[in-house]
Amino acid sequence: VHRQDFSLSVPSTNSPPQVGSAEHFSTKTNSRTTITPSPRSLRETSIGKIFLSLFHRRPRHLKLAAACLTILGSAPLAFCLARFQPSLHRSLHRGRLLSRRIVPPSFIMPPSIRSQGSALSSSVDNVLWNEMTVVELKAQLKSRSLPVSGVKAVLIQRLEEHQPSSHPSTLPSNKKSKYFTKEYKNPSTPLKGAGEFGTAEETPKPKTPTKLSSKKKSPSVTPEKKGSVMKTPTKRKPPAKSKSTSPRKKRIKIEPGSLDPPENWERIYKLVEELRLDRSAPVDTDGGHELPEKHLGPVVHRFQILTALMLSSQTKDAVVGATMRDLQKHGLTVENINNTDPETLNGLIGKVGFHNNKTKFIKQSAEMIVSQYNGDIPPTADEMMKLPGVGPKMAFIVEHVAFDTVSGIGVDTHMHRMFNDLKWVDSKTPEQTREQLEGWLPKGRWGEINVLWVGFGQEVQQQKEKMLRKALACGSPKEALGLVQKLRLDVKKEAKRFGLEEEMKSVMDE
Repeated sequence: VHRQDFSLSVPSTNSPPQVGSAEHFSTKTNSRTTITPSPRSLRETSIGKIFLSLFHRRPRHLKLAAACLTILGSAPLAFCLARFQPSLHRSLHRGRLLSRRIVPPSFIMPPSIRSQGSALSSSVDNVLWNEMTVVELKAQLKSRSLPVSGVKAVLIQRLEEHQPSSHPSTLPSNKKSKYFTKEYKNPSTPLKGAGEFGTAEETPKPKTPTKLSSKKKSPSVTPEKKGSVMKTPTKRKPPAKSKSTSPRKKRIKIEPGSLDPPENWERIYKLVEELRLDRSAPVDTDGGHELPEKHLGPVVHRFQILTALMLSSQTKDAVVGATMRDLQKHGLTVENINNTDPETLNGLIGKVGFHNNKTKFIKQSAEMIVSQYNGDIPPTADEMMKLPGVGPKMAFIVEHVAFDTVSGIGVDTHMHRMFNDLKWVDSKTPEQTREQLEGWLPKGRWGEINVLWVGFGQEVQQQKEKMLRKALACGSPKEALGLVQKLRLDVKKEAKRFGLEEEMKSVMDE
């Protein structure tokens, strides 16, 4: 096969080429015009007749034929041959023709022979760059050790400025691909059983394992080992060091009386006591201190206080009151609850929130009270917190109501929110609020603060009209309106809603 069969050239003329002719596929150079032959001219060449008769336009064979033409340096004929299959034409434009999936390694010519082939013209290169995707352009830039940032136009411009002597698809970079790490024999040494173009398959030598040096240097290939298939050594990651977590700083417990009280807290406290003189909040009728049956004796009374507090978690007081009355009809004593099956108990308290968990906690607590405390609840808050489902808030309230003993403040979520709104505390949890309150609030007010402020919060949130009327009628109406405004009650909106605008305006103008 002669190289003259792969490229055609004629002197350039000034007459425009005829559409469909061989000149129509040409690209102009300095003094001559390199013709990209048409399918018709391909059939007229000897090499074209050989390929067309040999491969019969089958897709796989056409890919192999076009790849061979590209390797041998006749890219114009390869483009012409690719016109028989659109997908092959796109692959050739995008530089994917020399993929090792299509062409076996034995068909890839050594660089010394490929460099002798004719390179594509600059106009074809521009078309190929434009046909490539951004990912492919970045791969080409990366193989040339060029920056890969920028839009597609910037990437193409950067490739054109650093255009190599040959097309990227015909001359791959010397940089090793991360997907193909095999090295082949020196092209200067002929392959065993190779023909004129050296297309015979080489006999691979056994793999030579490489040893990693202790200094972690990059492996070097010696001249004797160039012909062998080298395996790129992978760097082993050092064993993960155990993270030495610094011990958490232990939170300093706030001792009672160790904090300075907030400014004007006594004036606000007395104002709340004045607004709560009627005792008409839901907690005053359905709270844990009002629901138990006192006439059944102190032991039953104390157990019912504990049960009411356990039911009150995440439940409104009205629902707790109705549930307690159902339990009292069933018989709310520690012995009866201990003997009641869980299904029946769960049906009795099914209205409260998390009734499944509360059924389990009440049953376990009743069993512990019978077995460990002789049928009566524990006398201290610390002992009560050992019962399932009993936290600090419940324990301190039960201790105060049942035994008239105060060892802490029972703080719920409503008190936690209100005291933070008033800037009395700066806390994230009700437990932190309790510690900070105990740090400055006199101990004589620890027992009453829960019912007082829980009822006040219920009226501010649930009984807004009544709270506004009480605030307007109290001894310091302007200060009372400012207080409920701090607790997230929109005074102007609610006054307009309930027709109290004139009264509120007269109070504000004073």
